Amino acid sequence: MQQAHVTLDPAFRIAPVHRRTFGAFVEHLGRCVYTGIHEPGHATADEDGFRRDVLELTRELGVTTVRYPGGNFVSGYRWEDGIGPVENRPRRLDLAWHSTEPNHVGLDEFVRWARRAGVEPMMAVNLGTRGIQEALDLLEYCNLESGTHWSDLRRANGAKEPHAIRMWCLGNEMDGPWQIGHKTAREYGRLAAETGRAMRMLDRDLELVACGSSGSSMPTFGAWEATVLEEAYDVVDYVSCHAYYEEHDGDLASFLASAVDMDHFVESVVATADSVRARLGAKKRINVSFDEWNVWYMSRFQNAEPPADWPVAPPLLEDHYHLADAVTLGGLLISLLRHSDRVTAASLAQLVNVIAPIMTEPGGRAWRQTTFHPFALTAAHARGDVLRVEPVSPVHETARYGEVPLLDAVATRDAETGEAVLFAVNRSTSEPLELTVDTRGLGTAAPQAAVTLSGPDVYARNTADDPDRVAPRPLTGVTADGGTLRAVLPAVSWNMIRLSGA
Repeated sequence: MQQAHVTLDPAFRIAPVHRRTFGAFVEHLGRCVYTGIHEPGHATADEDGFRRDVLELTRELGVTTVRYPGGNFVSGYRWEDGIGPVENRPRRLDLAWHSTEPNHVGLDEFVRWARRAGVEPMMAVNLGTRGIQEALDLLEYCNLESGTHWSDLRRANGAKEPHAIRMWCLGNEMDGPWQIGHKTAREYGRLAAETGRAMRMLDRDLELVACGSSGSSMPTFGAWEATVLEEAYDVVDYVSCHAYYEEHDGDLASFLASAVDMDHFVESVVATADSVRARLGAKKRINVSFDEWNVWYMSRFQNAEPPADWPVAPPLLEDHYHLADAVTLGGLLISLLRHSDRVTAASLAQLVNVIAPIMTEPGGRAWRQTTFHPFALTAAHARGDVLRVEPVSPVHETARYGEVPLLDAVATRDAETGEAVLFAVNRSTSEPLELTVDTRGLGTAAPQAAVTLSGPDVYARNTADDPDRVAPRPLTGVTADGGTLRAVLPAVSWNMIRLSGA
Protein backbone atom coordinates (compact mmCIF):
# COMPACT_ATOMS: atom_id res chain seq x y z
CA MET A 1 0.00 0.00 0.00
CA GLN A 2 1.34 3.44 -0.91
CA GLN A 3 1.83 6.00 1.85
CA ALA A 4 1.34 9.75 2.21
CA HIS A 5 2.01 12.23 5.00
CA VAL A 6 0.67 15.65 6.02
CA THR A 7 1.25 17.99 8.94
CA LEU A 8 -1.48 20.04 10.61
CA ASP A 9 -0.36 23.13 12.50
CA PRO A 10 -2.24 26.36 13.34
CA ALA A 11 0.88 28.30 12.37
CA PHE A 12 0.29 27.35 8.73
CA ARG A 13 -2.65 29.74 8.40
CA ILE A 14 -3.70 30.85 4.91
CA ALA A 15 -6.79 33.00 5.56
CA PRO A 16 -10.18 32.81 7.24
CA VAL A 17 -12.78 30.43 5.84
CA HIS A 18 -15.05 32.73 3.81
CA ARG A 19 -18.71 31.78 4.06
CA ARG A 20 -19.28 33.11 0.54
CA THR A 21 -17.09 30.27 -0.74
CA PHE A 22 -20.19 28.11 -0.39
CA GLY A 23 -22.37 30.03 -2.82
CA ALA A 24 -24.52 28.63 -5.62
CA PHE A 25 -26.19 29.85 -8.79
CA VAL A 26 -29.79 30.05 -10.00
CA GLU A 27 -30.29 30.92 -13.66
CA HIS A 28 -33.40 31.02 -15.81
CA LEU A 29 -32.13 27.97 -17.67
CA GLY A 30 -33.94 24.69 -18.19
CA ARG A 31 -35.72 23.53 -15.03
CA CYS A 32 -33.61 25.40 -12.49
CA VAL A 33 -36.37 27.92 -11.70
CA TYR A 34 -39.58 26.37 -13.06
CA THR A 35 -40.20 22.92 -11.50
CA GLY A 36 -36.90 23.49 -9.65
CA ILE A 37 -37.19 26.13 -6.96
CA HIS A 38 -40.69 27.18 -8.11
CA GLU A 39 -43.67 24.93 -8.82
CA PRO A 40 -47.14 26.17 -7.80
CA GLY A 41 -49.44 23.25 -7.25
CA HIS A 42 -46.68 20.97 -5.97
CA ALA A 43 -47.58 19.18 -2.76
CA THR A 44 -44.87 21.08 -0.88
CA ALA A 45 -45.39 24.51 -2.51
CA ASP A 46 -45.72 27.52 -0.21
CA GLU A 47 -47.95 30.54 -0.77
CA ASP A 48 -45.55 31.90 -3.42
CA GLY A 49 -45.24 28.59 -5.26
CA PHE A 50 -41.78 27.73 -3.95
CA ARG A 51 -41.09 24.06 -3.32
CA ARG A 52 -40.48 23.56 0.39
CA ASP A 53 -38.65 20.30 -0.27
CA VAL A 54 -36.10 22.19 -2.37
CA LEU A 55 -35.84 24.94 0.25
CA GLU A 56 -35.05 22.30 2.90
CA LEU A 57 -32.38 20.71 0.73
CA THR A 58 -30.89 24.13 -0.04
CA ARG A 59 -30.53 24.81 3.68
CA GLU A 60 -29.06 21.34 4.23
CA LEU A 61 -26.58 21.94 1.40
CA GLY A 62 -25.26 24.93 3.36
CA VAL A 63 -25.51 27.45 0.54
CA THR A 64 -24.63 30.98 1.66
CA THR A 65 -25.07 33.12 -1.48
CA VAL A 66 -26.97 32.62 -4.73
CA ARG A 67 -26.03 34.36 -7.97
CA TYR A 68 -29.03 35.39 -10.11
CA PRO A 69 -30.49 35.55 -12.83
CA GLY A 70 -27.59 34.39 -15.03
CA GLY A 71 -25.39 33.34 -16.63
CA ASN A 72 -25.90 33.67 -20.38
CA PHE A 73 -29.56 34.43 -19.74
CA VAL A 74 -28.77 37.81 -18.17
CA SER A 75 -27.19 39.22 -21.34
CA GLY A 76 -30.59 39.47 -23.00
CA TYR A 77 -32.75 39.96 -19.89
CA ARG A 78 -35.08 42.88 -19.25
CA TRP A 79 -35.39 42.85 -15.48
CA GLU A 80 -38.56 44.98 -15.58
CA ASP A 81 -40.37 42.03 -17.19
CA GLY A 82 -40.22 40.19 -13.86
CA ILE A 83 -41.87 42.73 -11.55
CA GLY A 84 -45.46 43.70 -10.86
CA PRO A 85 -48.60 41.55 -11.23
CA VAL A 86 -47.67 38.18 -12.67
CA GLU A 87 -50.64 38.15 -15.03
CA ASN A 88 -49.36 41.33 -16.70
CA ARG A 89 -45.82 40.14 -17.30
CA PRO A 90 -44.72 39.56 -20.90
CA ARG A 91 -43.50 36.27 -22.34
CA ARG A 92 -40.11 36.67 -24.01
CA LEU A 93 -37.86 34.53 -26.16
CA ASP A 94 -34.59 33.67 -24.43
CA LEU A 95 -31.96 33.52 -27.15
CA ALA A 96 -29.27 32.13 -24.86
CA TRP A 97 -31.03 28.81 -24.19
CA HIS A 98 -33.60 28.76 -27.05
CA SER A 99 -36.52 28.85 -24.62
CA THR A 100 -39.56 30.95 -23.76
CA GLU A 101 -39.35 32.87 -20.50
CA PRO A 102 -42.81 33.40 -18.93
CA ASN A 103 -41.46 35.73 -16.20
CA HIS A 104 -43.59 34.10 -13.50
CA VAL A 105 -40.54 34.38 -11.24
CA GLY A 106 -38.68 37.67 -11.19
CA LEU A 107 -36.60 39.82 -8.90
CA ASP A 108 -39.00 40.22 -5.99
CA GLU A 109 -39.94 36.54 -5.96
CA PHE A 110 -36.29 35.52 -6.06
CA VAL A 111 -35.41 37.76 -3.13
CA ARG A 112 -38.31 36.33 -1.10
CA TRP A 113 -37.06 32.83 -1.93
CA ALA A 114 -33.51 33.78 -0.92
CA ARG A 115 -34.69 35.10 2.44
CA ARG A 116 -36.59 31.87 3.11
CA ALA A 117 -33.56 29.80 2.11
CA GLY A 118 -31.32 31.91 4.38
CA VAL A 119 -29.00 32.92 1.54
CA GLU A 120 -27.55 36.23 0.40
CA PRO A 121 -28.71 37.29 -3.08
CA MET A 122 -25.99 38.20 -5.59
CA MET A 123 -27.26 40.03 -8.68
CA ALA A 124 -25.94 40.22 -12.22
CA VAL A 125 -26.72 43.17 -14.52
CA ASN A 126 -27.20 42.95 -18.28
CA LEU A 127 -24.22 44.48 -20.08
CA GLY A 128 -24.96 42.56 -23.28
CA THR A 129 -28.04 44.24 -24.76
CA ARG A 130 -28.31 46.95 -22.09
CA GLY A 131 -26.03 49.25 -20.13
CA ILE A 132 -25.51 51.95 -17.52
CA GLN A 133 -29.04 53.34 -17.19
CA GLU A 134 -30.72 49.96 -16.89
CA ALA A 135 -28.21 48.91 -14.22
CA LEU A 136 -28.91 52.11 -12.28
CA ASP A 137 -32.67 51.56 -12.53
CA LEU A 138 -32.28 48.03 -11.20
CA LEU A 139 -30.05 49.18 -8.34
CA GLU A 140 -32.50 51.95 -7.43
CA TYR A 141 -35.35 49.43 -7.39
CA CYS A 142 -33.38 47.06 -5.16
CA ASN A 143 -31.54 49.25 -2.70
CA LEU A 144 -33.16 52.66 -2.24
CA GLU A 145 -35.67 52.86 0.56
CA SER A 146 -38.29 55.15 -1.00
CA GLY A 147 -38.99 58.50 -2.59
CA THR A 148 -37.98 57.73 -6.18
CA HIS A 149 -39.76 56.19 -9.14
CA TRP A 150 -38.18 52.75 -8.93
CA SER A 151 -38.00 52.47 -5.13
CA ASP A 152 -41.64 53.48 -4.80
CA LEU A 153 -42.57 50.98 -7.48
CA ARG A 154 -40.87 48.22 -5.48
CA ARG A 155 -42.88 49.25 -2.44
CA ALA A 156 -46.06 49.27 -4.52
CA ASN A 157 -45.18 45.74 -5.65
CA GLY A 158 -45.18 44.59 -2.05
CA ALA A 159 -41.53 44.88 -0.98
CA LYS A 160 -41.66 47.66 1.60
CA GLU A 161 -38.05 47.21 2.72
CA PRO A 162 -35.11 47.54 0.30
CA HIS A 163 -33.62 44.31 -0.96
CA ALA A 164 -30.21 45.66 0.13
CA ILE A 165 -28.18 43.60 -2.34
CA ARG A 166 -24.48 44.20 -1.84
CA MET A 167 -22.71 42.02 -4.43
CA TRP A 168 -23.20 42.74 -8.15
CA CYS A 169 -21.76 41.09 -11.25
CA LEU A 170 -21.09 43.54 -14.09
CA GLY A 171 -22.33 41.31 -16.90
CA ASN A 172 -21.51 37.69 -17.62
CA GLU A 173 -18.78 36.00 -19.69
CA MET A 174 -18.39 38.96 -22.00
CA ASP A 175 -15.22 37.40 -23.42
CA GLY A 176 -17.29 34.60 -25.01
CA PRO A 177 -18.44 34.90 -28.64
CA TRP A 178 -21.54 32.90 -27.63
CA GLN A 179 -22.59 35.76 -25.35
CA ILE A 180 -25.26 38.19 -26.54
CA GLY A 181 -23.44 41.52 -26.79
CA HIS A 182 -19.97 39.93 -26.77
CA LYS A 183 -17.28 42.61 -26.53
CA THR A 184 -13.55 43.00 -26.77
CA ALA A 185 -11.68 43.33 -23.49
CA ARG A 186 -11.21 47.07 -23.99
CA GLU A 187 -14.88 47.62 -24.85
CA TYR A 188 -16.08 45.60 -21.90
CA GLY A 189 -13.54 47.07 -19.48
CA ARG A 190 -14.67 50.61 -20.26
CA LEU A 191 -18.35 49.70 -19.99
CA ALA A 192 -17.81 47.86 -16.70
CA ALA A 193 -15.87 50.82 -15.30
CA GLU A 194 -18.49 53.34 -16.39
CA THR A 195 -21.35 51.21 -15.07
CA GLY A 196 -19.59 50.52 -11.79
CA ARG A 197 -18.76 54.18 -11.19
CA ALA A 198 -22.36 55.19 -11.83
CA MET A 199 -23.68 52.47 -9.51
CA ARG A 200 -21.36 53.63 -6.74
CA MET A 201 -22.70 57.17 -7.15
CA LEU A 202 -26.10 55.75 -6.23
CA ASP A 203 -24.92 53.33 -3.53
CA ARG A 204 -21.35 53.44 -2.24
CA ASP A 205 -21.63 50.26 -0.23
CA LEU A 206 -21.43 47.79 -3.12
CA GLU A 207 -19.07 44.96 -4.02
CA LEU A 208 -18.60 44.77 -7.78
CA VAL A 209 -17.39 41.83 -9.86
CA ALA A 210 -15.81 42.32 -13.28
CA CYS A 211 -16.04 39.51 -15.83
CA GLY A 212 -12.83 37.56 -16.10
CA SER A 213 -12.24 34.79 -18.58
CA SER A 214 -14.98 32.20 -18.96
CA GLY A 215 -12.28 29.52 -18.99
CA SER A 216 -8.51 29.24 -18.81
CA SER A 217 -8.53 27.70 -22.29
CA MET A 218 -9.94 30.85 -23.88
CA PRO A 219 -7.49 32.30 -26.43
CA THR A 220 -7.67 35.69 -24.69
CA PHE A 221 -7.04 34.30 -21.19
CA GLY A 222 -4.68 36.52 -19.21
CA ALA A 223 -4.72 39.34 -21.74
CA TRP A 224 -8.47 39.72 -21.12
CA GLU A 225 -8.03 40.14 -17.35
CA ALA A 226 -5.12 42.54 -17.78
CA THR A 227 -7.00 44.81 -20.20
CA VAL A 228 -10.28 44.78 -18.25
CA LEU A 229 -8.52 45.61 -15.00
CA GLU A 230 -6.50 48.39 -16.61
CA GLU A 231 -9.86 50.05 -17.30
CA ALA A 232 -11.77 49.11 -14.15
CA TYR A 233 -9.24 48.41 -11.38
CA ASP A 234 -10.25 51.32 -9.17
CA VAL A 235 -13.97 50.51 -9.51
CA VAL A 236 -14.25 46.75 -8.96
CA ASP A 237 -13.48 44.49 -6.02
CA TYR A 238 -13.42 41.12 -7.78
CA VAL A 239 -12.61 39.52 -11.07
CA SER A 240 -14.59 36.39 -11.91
CA CYS A 241 -13.41 32.91 -12.90
CA HIS A 242 -15.58 30.24 -14.53
CA ALA A 243 -14.52 26.60 -14.97
CA TYR A 244 -16.23 23.30 -15.66
CA TYR A 245 -14.71 19.83 -15.73
CA GLU A 246 -15.69 16.46 -17.19
CA GLU A 247 -14.17 13.05 -17.76
CA HIS A 248 -12.91 12.73 -21.34
CA ASP A 249 -12.68 9.40 -23.16
CA GLY A 250 -12.53 7.30 -20.01
CA ASP A 251 -9.51 9.20 -18.63
CA LEU A 252 -10.51 8.94 -14.99
CA ALA A 253 -7.05 9.74 -13.62
CA SER A 254 -6.96 13.16 -15.31
CA PHE A 255 -10.54 13.89 -14.29
CA LEU A 256 -9.82 13.23 -10.62
CA ALA A 257 -6.91 15.68 -10.90
CA SER A 258 -9.09 18.55 -12.20
CA ALA A 259 -8.16 20.67 -9.18
CA VAL A 260 -4.68 21.00 -10.71
CA ASP A 261 -6.24 23.06 -13.48
CA MET A 262 -8.32 25.10 -11.00
CA ASP A 263 -5.14 25.87 -9.02
CA HIS A 264 -3.47 27.08 -12.21
CA PHE A 265 -6.50 29.18 -13.17
CA VAL A 266 -6.69 30.98 -9.82
CA GLU A 267 -2.96 31.54 -9.52
CA SER A 268 -2.73 32.91 -13.08
CA VAL A 269 -5.60 35.36 -12.53
CA VAL A 270 -4.15 36.51 -9.20
CA ALA A 271 -0.73 37.04 -10.81
CA THR A 272 -2.31 39.07 -13.63
CA ALA A 273 -4.34 41.20 -11.22
CA ASP A 274 -1.28 41.87 -9.07
CA SER A 275 0.72 42.80 -12.16
CA VAL A 276 -1.89 45.43 -13.06
CA ARG A 277 -1.87 46.62 -9.45
CA ALA A 278 1.90 47.14 -9.62
CA ARG A 279 1.70 49.02 -12.93
CA LEU A 280 -1.06 51.29 -11.65
CA GLY A 281 0.52 51.81 -8.25
CA ALA A 282 -2.79 50.81 -6.64
CA LYS A 283 -3.09 49.99 -2.95
CA LYS A 284 -6.02 47.59 -2.91
CA ARG A 285 -5.86 44.00 -4.12
CA ILE A 286 -8.42 42.48 -6.44
CA ASN A 287 -9.89 39.23 -5.18
CA VAL A 288 -11.40 36.34 -7.14
CA SER A 289 -15.08 35.49 -7.36
CA PHE A 290 -15.13 31.95 -8.76
CA ASP A 291 -18.80 32.38 -9.51
CA GLU A 292 -19.29 29.45 -11.86
CA TRP A 293 -17.68 26.08 -11.21
CA ASN A 294 -18.77 22.47 -11.31
CA VAL A 295 -18.53 19.14 -13.04
CA TRP A 296 -20.39 19.56 -16.33
CA TYR A 297 -20.41 17.15 -19.27
CA MET A 298 -20.43 20.09 -21.65
CA SER A 299 -19.49 17.99 -24.67
CA ARG A 300 -22.90 16.29 -24.50
CA PHE A 301 -24.68 19.65 -24.61
CA GLN A 302 -22.51 21.04 -27.41
CA ASN A 303 -23.37 18.07 -29.62
CA ALA A 304 -27.12 18.33 -28.99
CA GLU A 305 -29.52 19.85 -31.52
CA PRO A 306 -31.61 22.80 -30.25
CA PRO A 307 -35.37 22.24 -30.17
CA ALA A 308 -37.40 23.30 -33.19
CA ASP A 309 -39.81 25.30 -31.01
CA TRP A 310 -39.31 27.62 -28.01
CA PRO A 311 -40.40 25.57 -24.96
CA VAL A 312 -40.87 26.84 -21.41
CA ALA A 313 -38.39 25.30 -18.96
CA PRO A 314 -37.24 22.37 -21.11
CA PRO A 315 -34.97 19.79 -19.44
CA LEU A 316 -31.50 21.13 -20.28
CA LEU A 317 -28.05 20.22 -18.92
CA GLU A 318 -29.48 17.67 -16.48
CA ASP A 319 -26.30 15.73 -15.76
CA HIS A 320 -26.82 12.77 -13.45
CA TYR A 321 -23.70 12.59 -11.33
CA HIS A 322 -21.80 9.51 -10.21
CA LEU A 323 -19.32 8.82 -7.43
CA ALA A 324 -16.24 9.91 -9.39
CA ASP A 325 -17.97 13.23 -10.17
CA ALA A 326 -18.54 13.79 -6.46
CA VAL A 327 -14.91 12.98 -5.58
CA THR A 328 -13.72 15.40 -8.25
CA LEU A 329 -16.06 18.10 -6.98
CA GLY A 330 -14.70 17.57 -3.48
CA GLY A 331 -11.22 18.13 -4.87
CA LEU A 332 -12.33 21.39 -6.50
CA LEU A 333 -13.63 22.57 -3.12
CA ILE A 334 -10.21 21.78 -1.66
CA SER A 335 -8.66 24.02 -4.32
CA LEU A 336 -11.05 26.88 -3.53
CA LEU A 337 -10.29 26.64 0.20
CA ARG A 338 -6.57 26.40 -0.48
CA HIS A 339 -6.77 29.80 -2.22
CA SER A 340 -8.88 31.52 0.44
CA ASP A 341 -6.36 34.34 0.66
CA ARG A 342 -7.72 35.55 -2.71
CA VAL A 343 -10.80 33.48 -3.56
CA THR A 344 -13.32 35.04 -1.20
CA ALA A 345 -16.53 34.17 -3.06
CA ALA A 346 -17.63 31.26 -5.26
CA SER A 347 -20.82 29.92 -6.82
CA LEU A 348 -21.48 26.27 -7.59
CA ALA A 349 -23.37 26.28 -10.90
CA GLN A 350 -26.16 25.48 -10.57
CA LEU A 351 -28.44 24.70 -7.62
CA VAL A 352 -31.37 22.62 -8.92
CA ASN A 353 -31.75 20.25 -11.94
CA VAL A 354 -29.28 22.08 -14.21
CA ILE A 355 -25.84 20.48 -13.53
CA ALA A 356 -26.96 20.56 -9.93
CA PRO A 357 -26.58 18.83 -6.56
CA ILE A 358 -30.39 18.80 -6.15
CA MET A 359 -32.74 17.07 -8.60
CA THR A 360 -36.52 17.21 -8.78
CA GLU A 361 -39.38 15.52 -10.57
CA PRO A 362 -42.12 17.87 -11.83
CA GLY A 363 -44.94 17.30 -9.37
CA GLY A 364 -42.88 14.68 -7.57
CA ARG A 365 -39.79 13.93 -5.55
CA ALA A 366 -36.58 15.83 -4.84
CA TRP A 367 -33.30 14.11 -4.01
CA ARG A 368 -29.58 14.63 -3.41
CA GLN A 369 -27.18 13.91 -6.23
CA THR A 370 -23.79 12.43 -5.35
CA THR A 371 -22.18 15.88 -5.58
CA PHE A 372 -24.47 17.16 -2.83
CA HIS A 373 -22.48 15.39 -0.15
CA PRO A 374 -18.92 16.79 -0.37
CA PHE A 375 -20.34 20.31 -0.73
CA ALA A 376 -22.73 19.98 2.24
CA LEU A 377 -20.13 18.42 4.52
CA THR A 378 -17.45 20.97 3.63
CA ALA A 379 -19.87 23.87 4.10
CA ALA A 380 -20.97 22.47 7.47
CA HIS A 381 -17.53 21.70 8.91
CA ALA A 382 -15.07 24.20 7.41
CA ARG A 383 -14.79 26.82 10.14
CA GLY A 384 -12.25 29.31 11.42
CA ASP A 385 -9.03 29.46 9.43
CA VAL A 386 -7.81 27.53 6.41
CA LEU A 387 -4.52 25.77 7.12
CA ARG A 388 -1.95 25.13 4.44
CA VAL A 389 -1.32 21.43 3.92
CA GLU A 390 1.70 20.30 1.91
CA PRO A 391 1.20 16.59 1.24
CA VAL A 392 4.19 14.31 0.94
CA SER A 393 2.64 11.88 -1.47
CA PRO A 394 3.36 9.43 -4.26
CA VAL A 395 2.63 10.80 -7.72
CA HIS A 396 1.14 9.23 -10.81
CA GLU A 397 1.09 10.19 -14.46
CA THR A 398 -2.00 11.73 -16.04
CA ALA A 399 -2.59 12.44 -19.72
CA ARG A 400 -3.81 16.00 -19.15
CA TYR A 401 -1.74 17.28 -16.23
CA GLY A 402 1.41 15.17 -16.20
CA GLU A 403 2.59 13.94 -12.81
CA VAL A 404 0.16 14.77 -9.99
CA PRO A 405 0.17 13.78 -6.30
CA LEU A 406 -2.18 10.96 -5.37
CA LEU A 407 -3.20 12.89 -2.27
CA ASP A 408 -4.84 16.31 -2.36
CA ALA A 409 -5.74 17.89 0.97
CA VAL A 410 -6.54 21.03 2.93
CA ALA A 411 -7.51 21.63 6.55
CA THR A 412 -9.42 24.17 8.62
CA ARG A 413 -9.24 25.01 12.32
CA ASP A 414 -11.61 26.90 14.57
CA ALA A 415 -9.49 28.81 17.08
CA GLU A 416 -12.40 29.18 19.52
CA THR A 417 -13.07 25.46 19.85
CA GLY A 418 -9.70 24.14 18.74
CA GLU A 419 -11.50 21.76 16.39
CA ALA A 420 -9.70 20.96 13.14
CA VAL A 421 -10.99 19.26 10.02
CA LEU A 422 -8.95 17.58 7.31
CA PHE A 423 -10.43 17.25 3.81
CA ALA A 424 -8.56 14.77 1.62
CA VAL A 425 -8.93 13.12 -1.79
CA ASN A 426 -7.22 9.91 -2.87
CA ARG A 427 -6.83 10.30 -6.65
CA SER A 428 -5.61 6.77 -7.20
CA THR A 429 -7.96 4.88 -9.49
CA SER A 430 -6.97 1.49 -8.11
CA GLU A 431 -5.25 1.55 -4.70
CA PRO A 432 -6.02 2.72 -1.16
CA LEU A 433 -3.61 5.22 0.34
CA GLU A 434 -2.24 4.99 3.86
CA LEU A 435 -2.24 8.49 5.33
CA THR A 436 -0.18 9.59 8.32
CA VAL A 437 -1.06 12.97 9.88
CA ASP A 438 1.27 14.81 12.26
CA THR A 439 -1.12 16.49 14.71
CA ARG A 440 1.36 17.58 17.37
CA GLY A 441 0.77 21.23 16.52
CA LEU A 442 -2.87 20.78 17.53
CA GLY A 443 -2.07 19.59 21.05
CA THR A 444 -4.03 16.59 22.27
CA ALA A 445 -6.33 16.45 19.25
CA ALA A 446 -8.22 13.20 18.81
CA PRO A 447 -10.43 12.01 15.95
CA GLN A 448 -14.10 12.74 16.61
CA ALA A 449 -15.63 11.74 13.28
CA ALA A 450 -14.39 10.42 9.96
CA VAL A 451 -16.42 9.87 6.80
CA THR A 452 -15.64 8.79 3.28
CA LEU A 453 -17.40 9.11 -0.05
CA SER A 454 -16.24 6.01 -1.89
CA GLY A 455 -17.45 2.65 -3.11
CA PRO A 456 -16.83 -0.32 -5.37
CA ASP A 457 -18.53 1.30 -8.40
CA VAL A 458 -17.07 4.72 -9.20
CA TYR A 459 -19.89 5.28 -11.72
CA ALA A 460 -22.71 4.60 -9.25
CA ARG A 461 -25.44 7.27 -9.29
CA ASN A 462 -28.28 8.35 -7.03
CA THR A 463 -31.82 8.33 -8.40
CA ALA A 464 -35.28 9.21 -7.11
CA ASP A 465 -35.84 5.50 -6.48
CA ASP A 466 -32.42 4.96 -4.88
CA PRO A 467 -31.46 8.39 -3.49
CA ASP A 468 -28.83 7.14 -1.03
CA ARG A 469 -26.93 4.69 -3.20
CA VAL A 470 -23.92 7.03 -2.95
CA ALA A 471 -23.74 8.72 0.44
CA PRO A 472 -21.13 9.39 3.12
CA ARG A 473 -20.29 6.42 5.33
CA PRO A 474 -17.89 6.02 8.25
CA LEU A 475 -14.20 5.88 7.40
CA THR A 476 -13.12 2.96 9.54
CA GLY A 477 -9.74 2.22 11.02
CA VAL A 478 -8.77 5.80 11.92
CA THR A 479 -6.36 5.72 14.88
CA ALA A 480 -4.43 8.31 16.87
CA ASP A 481 -1.39 7.79 19.05
CA GLY A 482 1.06 10.32 20.48
CA GLY A 483 0.40 13.15 18.05
CA THR A 484 0.11 10.91 14.99
CA LEU A 485 -3.13 10.05 13.24
CA ARG A 486 -3.39 7.21 10.75
CA ALA A 487 -6.08 6.42 8.22
CA VAL A 488 -6.48 4.41 5.06
CA LEU A 489 -8.19 6.34 2.26
CA PRO A 490 -9.99 4.14 -0.29
CA ALA A 491 -9.21 4.49 -4.00
CA VAL A 492 -11.22 7.23 -5.72
CA SER A 493 -12.43 8.78 -2.48
CA TRP A 494 -13.23 12.08 -0.84
CA ASN A 495 -12.70 12.01 2.93
CA MET A 496 -13.26 14.21 5.96
CA ILE A 497 -11.65 13.69 9.37
CA ARG A 498 -12.74 15.92 12.26
CA LEU A 499 -10.41 16.33 15.23
CA SER A 500 -11.31 17.58 18.71
CA GLY A 501 -9.72 20.66 20.19
CA ALA A 502 -6.79 20.53 22.58
